[in-house]
Amino acid sequence: MKRGPAVLLGVLGFLVLGGGAYAIRARRGVRTTVVPATLLADSLKAPAGVRIKVEVINTTKKSGYGRRASQLLRDRGFDVVDVGSVGPLRDTTLVLDRSGHPAWAGSVTRILGPVSRMESRPDSSRYLDVTVLLGRAWRPPAEPLNP
Repeated sequence: MKRGPAVLLGVLGFLVLGGGAYAIRARRGVRTTVVPATLLADSLKAPAGVRIKVEVINTTKKSGYGRRASQLLRDRGFDVVDVGSVGPLRDTTLVLDRSGHPAWAGSVTRILGPVSRMESRPDSSRYLDVTVLLGRAWRPPAEPLNP
């Protein structure tokens, strides 16, 4: 007769632990259904019918970041007219609006990711719309395998 309450207590404990595990698993499932920022950036493109001239400057010690950023922007329809490297080193990526069109610079900022910020610095002496100063925190997207 003493086994009955022990079995009942064991079954109740099992149900409580199982319910807790189910709740944790269900909650994790909700987090994984959030659309990643990289997928949102894939849908961003330059406005149709407009030629947006972009300059990309790599301010990091990592070679090739300027090239990778220019490829990313060209794939999205931007006209990258210059790629270079210059100091001083920056931590965060800075996107500069040169032509007074903050929406264009905002699109570039969203494409480059969450570690970039935008400022408006109009400069009529440059034949540019946007200048990108790549920072150390920027990570290029994975390159496709080209065998």
